[in-house]
Amino acid sequence: MSVDGGAQRLKTEADEPGWEVDPDDDWGVAVVATVGRQLRLRREAVGMRAAELGTATGYGEDLIYKIESGKRIPRPEFLDKADEVLGAGGLLSAMKEDVAKVRYPKKVRALAKMEAKAVEIQLYDPLNIHGLLQTPEYARGLLLMRRPAYTQDEVERMAAGRVARQSIFLRDPAPEISFVLEEWTLRRPLGGRMLLRAQLERLLEVGQLRNVELQVMPMDREEHAGLAGGIEVLKFGDGSAVGRSAAVSNGRPVTEPKQLHILELRYGIIRAQALTPRESIAFIVQLLGET
Repeated sequence: MSVDGGAQRLKTEADEPGWEVDPDDDWGVAVVATVGRQLRLRREAVGMRAAELGTATGYGEDLIYKIESGKRIPRPEFLDKADEVLGAGGLLSAMKEDVAKVRYPKKVRALAKMEAKAVEIQLYDPLNIHGLLQTPEYARGLLLMRRPAYTQDEVERMAAGRVARQSIFLRDPAPEISFVLEEWTLRRPLGGRMLLRAQLERLLEVGQLRNVELQVMPMDREEHAGLAGGIEVLKFGDGSAVGRSAAVSNGRPVTEPKQLHILELRYGIIRAQALTPRESIAFIVQLLGET
């Protein structure tokens, strides 16, 4: 609950950007509808009105009705509070994991699922600092710059999805991850120099992880094997792999050995042309001092 001037102010839809349900996400719609139905049944079973539940949980009556009708994704802390208030015995709280996944777009969930199984990941993005490395503020700033403009709800959902995928760094056993970053993406102060400084500090933090290698491609290189576009290669414990690049199959995921070989060959050359990991960390430290 929030308090404003000593009076209780209940959260409204405007206070909760990024929690709309994607109507094209069939699984997500089904999960949120199920949670909403259970919430309404529990509320009615104890004889509590929506407005009373809202007051007890810090939400406005309209927002309670939207959650119950499957039009809004409930926050995990709301489910915990509602479970306690309604005496649901853990039924509502138990749905938090699925509900948390629904907030992230379908494509992000699919990608995160593959990343969670990978034992080795190779990543090169010629246009931006890779999403797995972005701070929440930097990610949000990039999304706000997109044209046509995303809605605030879309920005929040996509930014949250990028940050959620970064749990990959906490996996045990951790996958081996290699990043190649373009120098110009580390110099351009998108969103302002304070955002860039925080982003460079984040790179240095991730670069210290034993399973992560960061390499910078300097702008003064006279040869560059990555001009055809970004590269992603994920390898799995059973020996299989999946890759993607705008230069191969128009960016569609590929699993054929010949196409994967092309991606790995190109990625290997890019790494050889870039600064070494040690040189790259020193370079980022230098950039941070200049920013």
